[in-house]
Amino acid sequence: MAGVRSVTEHASATGAPPAFVVRGAVAPGRIAVRLWGKLCPGPPEPRLLRVFEAALVLLADHELAASTVAARVGASVRADPYAVVVSGLGVLSGALHGGASYGAERLLAEVGAGASAARVLGERLRGGERIPGFGHIIYKAGDGRATFLLDLIRDAAPGNERLAAAEAVLDEARRRRLPEPNIDFALAVLGAVAGLVPGAGEALVAIARTAGWLAHALEEYGRRTPLRPRAVYTGPPLRS
Repeated sequence: MAGVRSVTEHASATGAPPAFVVRGAVAPGRIAVRLWGKLCPGPPEPRLLRVFEAALVLLADHELAASTVAARVGASVRADPYAVVVSGLGVLSGALHGGASYGAERLLAEVGAGASAARVLGERLRGGERIPGFGHIIYKAGDGRATFLLDLIRDAAPGNERLAAAEAVLDEARRRRLPEPNIDFALAVLGAVAGLVPGAGEALVAIARTAGWLAHALEEYGRRTPLRPRAVYTGPPLRS
């Protein structure tokens, strides 16, 4: 068709991520492209957009995280797919779940604004705070998702000053023998380097995990019995 190039032709000619070009204008052809437009005031940078898309893939499922349990419970009692996703989103909003990346974003913003990583981490530790973006309840030896994503960011944006701030935080964390960085820290670094809006990490998790929730829901729809855990009373003995 006149005025339309294929995804492959456009990518080869421009080096940009695959998208349809219609009458000279780029029309987003992937979820990552469309989501970037909602989370970043600037146009997508091809190399960082590939990292952005990789993050969506990494976050699509994470076995029985709290939000996925909620989604499966809803599906097991035949809640419709929309209600299943709403169940997952409600739990994901928790500060120790999907909202955890925002704390890491704020930490990086302080270091990026000129504060030393040693002071920023030291003040939090002296105040008895948990350092956001470090440690994981499952991955005691390090979150492989974070390692992979951070390496992609380094390759995509070498010399970026916001990446340098993140490296300073990582160096200081190692010096203090803190736990390894997790996916929330990697998302915060991606957001800082790409210029995403505050809270973008949580949005990335929510959009990506929706696919996982629906896959879990399909499994539950195929089962005959609802998920119904039992409770065991552990209080004072009951009077007869």
